[in-house]
Amino acid sequence: MAAGAKKLPFWADAILLPALNLLAAFLVSGIVIWALGEDPFLALSLLIDGAFGFEEAISYTFYYATNFIFTGLAVSIAFHAGHFNIGGEGQAMLGGLGLTLAVFLFSGLSPFLAVIMAIIGAALFGAAWAYVPAYLQAKRGSHIVITTIMFNFIASSLLAYLLVGPLQRPGGQMPESADFPEGASLMPLHEIFGMFGKTFEDGPMNVSLIIALLCAVGVWFLLWRTRFGYELRVVGQNPNAAAFAGVSVSKMTIIAMMISGALAGMMGLNELLGQQHRLLGGFTLGYGFVGIAVAFMGRNHPVGIILAALLFGALYQGGAELAFEMPTITRDLIIMIQGLVILFAGALEHLFRDPVTKIFTKIQTTKEGAA
Repeated sequence: MAAGAKKLPFWADAILLPALNLLAAFLVSGIVIWALGEDPFLALSLLIDGAFGFEEAISYTFYYATNFIFTGLAVSIAFHAGHFNIGGEGQAMLGGLGLTLAVFLFSGLSPFLAVIMAIIGAALFGAAWAYVPAYLQAKRGSHIVITTIMFNFIASSLLAYLLVGPLQRPGGQMPESADFPEGASLMPLHEIFGMFGKTFEDGPMNVSLIIALLCAVGVWFLLWRTRFGYELRVVGQNPNAAAFAGVSVSKMTIIAMMISGALAGMMGLNELLGQQHRLLGGFTLGYGFVGIAVAFMGRNHPVGIILAALLFGALYQGGAELAFEMPTITRDLIIMIQGLVILFAGALEHLFRDPVTKIFTKIQTTKEGAA
């Protein structure tokens, strides 16, 4: 058996390999920063301080991480079913639309009811947008990667039409809706801390972070503690065996993709219901695509996705502070660093697997010989 085919311990596969990939990305980034005449260690220090050094930075880091938890979980659910959902952007856009319609429809009855229905609306619209590519894959054989990519463009065009037409702010010139009614929003976490006598600097971090963490727990329970989750994972690993065992592969494809779309759609809770308080064109800002790297770096496990989302949140927030403190390091260079992390965590995911496996095999052989 080849060394790469041997199984690594869980901690090595889930922690050591991602850490090595991250280290490699930072090493290459450090070489680029050094070539520009800057101190890479100082740059790393500024990045970390910009992400976690003060309360407002922490709030922004977790704010960005919340988006990545939703989109990472969305990619993970589809991946466990054997599918690659590239449509998180479009599903998030439609989720934002469903959220907005629910807010305006129910806010006259009760702001609290409007928030509850907005959460449901975001999930339902995201799931509905994922249903069509799922159906085409399950019933017509259309490749889900192609259809979900194309549905991103359709969603973007639909949102652009609505925000310069029926949903545009009255008298406004920007592609945005009217402001949500007073009270139809998710409470910032610093206000919740204040209710318990804890002071925390104002920031965008809000209740959607708690909702995202609850979704992560729900995904873990669904995948590893239910019969449905077991069948879903079997379909993803061997659809022929699943069909032989009586599991409907097409049905599982549709359900898994709809759950994936619902999770992506809920990203709007953080951006729209928690921060912007209105529907904006292009509010997704590529979070759906970054969710792919978050899911893979987190090994498609909810715990790993949370940690990977926190890393990317730190890169977004810390990178902005780094670009401010070191003018030589432009915003484009920060994006390059983020891209290197995505490259090593995604495309080069198994770069260090063979060497690490050989080391573990040698250690195990030595232990067995000594015994």
